[in-house]
Amino acid sequence: MTKFKNHLKEKLKNKEFKTEYYRQKQLSDLALKIQEARLKKGLSQTELARLSGITQQQLSKIENAINSNILTYMKVLNALEYAFDVRPQRKLSA
Repeated sequence: MTKFKNHLKEKLKNKEFKTEYYRQKQLSDLALKIQEARLKKGLSQTELARLSGITQQQLSKIENAINSNILTYMKVLNALEYAFDVRPQRKLSA
């Protein structure tokens, strides 16, 4: 295992760290999915922002996993013709 993986494994033993780590991972995963969907449609950030009714700066923050208002995410997903889905998730073990 690499030094980083060993370090992360050790840090994940801390419940608070683990919770925040997985929250940030979810945010990063969502950011990547939005960026991939935008690129698949051949849209620039400026074009998608205009279609979403938000600024390019707001879209950049979303794509860089900087937390934003849920309504802003919904506007972007709607413009990309993606559904916003809420479903149960696996509970993190301590």
